[in-house]
Amino acid sequence: MTWDDLDAHLDSVPGTVSAYVGRLDAAPTWTRLPDATHYAASTMKVAVLVALHRAAEAGRLDLDQPIPVRNAFDSALPGAPRYANAQHYDNDDAVWARVGGTASTRWLAERMIIRSSNLATNICLAQVGLPAVAEAWALAGARHSLTGRGIEDFAARDAGIDNLVTAADLAALLGELALGAHRPGPLASPAGCASMLDVLFAQEHREDLAAGLPEGTRIAHKNGWVRGVRHGAGVVFPDDAPPYAIVVCTTTELADGGPTGEEAEDDACRLIAGISARVWQSRHEL
Repeated sequence: MTWDDLDAHLDSVPGTVSAYVGRLDAAPTWTRLPDATHYAASTMKVAVLVALHRAAEAGRLDLDQPIPVRNAFDSALPGAPRYANAQHYDNDDAVWARVGGTASTRWLAERMIIRSSNLATNICLAQVGLPAVAEAWALAGARHSLTGRGIEDFAARDAGIDNLVTAADLAALLGELALGAHRPGPLASPAGCASMLDVLFAQEHREDLAAGLPEGTRIAHKNGWVRGVRHGAGVVFPDDAPPYAIVVCTTTELADGGPTGEEAEDDACRLIAGISARVWQSRHEL
């Protein structure tokens, strides 16, 4: 199947499917609507992770100091009441077990990525603030993505304050992390980028991009889903070819995983896994 054939196949998918595929620090091999904006779902958590590590390297934050684990957050909408997360909408009981106690920001950041905990995300976001996350996007070269509010900040959402991503911007962010682990870059020190990649390698939700790769293939990735949305964004590290970025964002009725955020192999997962498998077959020609 050629890239044109893949495009033609995706033309028949209901909704919007965006993609970005290419080697790092090079022009992409294949894109499809790379600048179309999608609701970010949990992919915005990568930018929060970057903001945390940048704050730590600047001496503004100690990732290993225990902080309170509380479920109450200021809304991004001025004057709105504080909001809280719902446990049934989360993916990580380990974070909820610490409510009322403490945890290190580093541990919370890891749970934010590997289990996609919404509660951990909002606690981390409160540590660095929305402007720091915006700076992370900007330094990566993102042009259209934004993180305007925390997760389940419904007052802000209803006022039009949203979290948006594009396939190209997610590829830029993850690509800079992968490149930055080997040379100085705009996001963090090489050690900081390598540390963030290690967290992304440990991702436990593997039903989309990772499902299209041979068992044991290294992929640093983050996905995101709500009903009607499924995204997968990562950097694949083959043993026999240079690493490459792959991002697939879908806003489609095929994504029926449901509003609870439970893991589900729906048709959108299978679509993304199929694209990932197709890209893997062409890894030597990217």
